[in-house]
Amino acid sequence: MQEMTSGPRERLILPFLASLYHGFAQPFGWLAFRVIIGGLLMVEGWPKITAPMGQVGFVENVVGLPAGWFFSPLLAILQFFGGAMIAVGLVTRPIALINAVMLLVTLWFHMSHPYGDAFLTPEGLAFLKDHTSYLTAQGQARLLGDGGAAFLHQVQLKAEFNSTFWFAGAAIIAAFGGGKLSLDRMIGKEF
Repeated sequence: MQEMTSGPRERLILPFLASLYHGFAQPFGWLAFRVIIGGLLMVEGWPKITAPMGQVGFVENVVGLPAGWFFSPLLAILQFFGGAMIAVGLVTRPIALINAVMLLVTLWFHMSHPYGDAFLTPEGLAFLKDHTSYLTAQGQARLLGDGGAAFLHQVQLKAEFNSTFWFAGAAIIAAFGGGKLSLDRMIGKEF
């Protein structure tokens, strides 16, 4: 049986580690990776499952796709149930590929619709400087110095990094499948 990633025993500097790599590290590492990607998709998808039509305006007005009534619940299903299927390794490749495409659109969105240069208007900043009791000490530190510009920069980078990680993770899972510890492998058939 060919491994997901392999190094024949002859290429390993320490050949006795081959069984550790192929028997433990690869299958359990891949399982952990799949569970993390799938689990985080489920976490992000749960609010959409509880409000399946909540993304209609976003889909139509921001992304520009018609039929938000169709795509909004589809996004919820893809994220939540697709994440669960990735986590357990069921129909792994097509589900991961579909989620990778969705996550690529998410990455495009975060890059093409940045949060902006400041969190507060000059008037809002002046008000909060005069009324610091409205902010916690952490809020004062993050917002009062520069109007929240550094804070928004961090939020922007985290949105882009998270979307990049999720997209790449889903794409890699689509390429390699569920692995040894998956329902696909237990069933004996996979895409």
